[in-house]
Amino acid sequence: MSFNKIIVLGAGAIGSIYGGLLSKKNDVTLIGNKAHVDAVSSKGLSISGDINETFYLKADTEIRGIPENALIILTTKAYDSAKAIKRIKKLLKKDTVVLVLQNGLGNEEAVKHVAGYKTKILRGITTMAAEFFEPKRVRFWSGETIIEQNEDAERIAEIFGKCMLKTRLFNDINIEVWNKLVVNCVVNPLSALFHVRNCELVSGSLKTVQHEIVRECIDVGKAEGMTFPKDLEEKVDEKISSYTNFSSMYQDVMKGKKTEIDFLNGKVVELGRKHNIPTPVNETLVCLIKFMEEKNGISRKN
Repeated sequence: MSFNKIIVLGAGAIGSIYGGLLSKKNDVTLIGNKAHVDAVSSKGLSISGDINETFYLKADTEIRGIPENALIILTTKAYDSAKAIKRIKKLLKKDTVVLVLQNGLGNEEAVKHVAGYKTKILRGITTMAAEFFEPKRVRFWSGETIIEQNEDAERIAEIFGKCMLKTRLFNDINIEVWNKLVVNCVVNPLSALFHVRNCELVSGSLKTVQHEIVRECIDVGKAEGMTFPKDLEEKVDEKISSYTNFSSMYQDVMKGKKTEIDFLNGKVVELGRKHNIPTPVNETLVCLIKFMEEKNGISRKN
């Protein structure tokens, strides 16, 4: 059964991709910043890369109502999760499904804390990549969407599959969340610090640092009850070599915006302290990224 309405809450790079593709067969509204919303409303959403097409769909700066049987795809920055849901809490219905589709750890807990038992909340991740440097224009690299297994996820997978969004359901989504976290902890801060595309990080001079980031993540993850594939350091190197996009953190730094470092390397540091596991390399990266934010005039007091 399809949804009466799909709302993409947080129409940045990834959110715009989902909104555009889903709009071909569904009633979709993008929720984003005014410049992007105005451009999409007047000229359409232009997606290039693995697809090249302009999509004409509804866009707004806020959610003004949620009908029965609606799907909300949450693609805001991780640090905005709770705030975004708090704004619409009174509009949520018992049959509203919220798919938390973001980087990092702790996102769905923040959403559940705000929403309580008022709605259904699912965790998912995406291996797609996107660049968004100009309103209404997004560049796209295809991948898959992975969602925790249940009946609502099966509905979502069917809808996504009809709209060129390859989807896989997984019983223990935490495994996939942690595996993506490890990659992001390497790619995001290093690409932002050195101003390079992800694939450019595959260098002999950076290998020791990258592998130590991975090992610290593994140590902390194991303390949290996770298991990881053997030779994960090499597997991460291999993945990175195929990523020709600029990371989301690089894009945030270039735009002078706050990053998601607290939900990536910062979360590894936080959990490391919880388990008395040293994470010096990840902690250093957190400090360096926050210094860059300070130079960009970003405050973290709120």
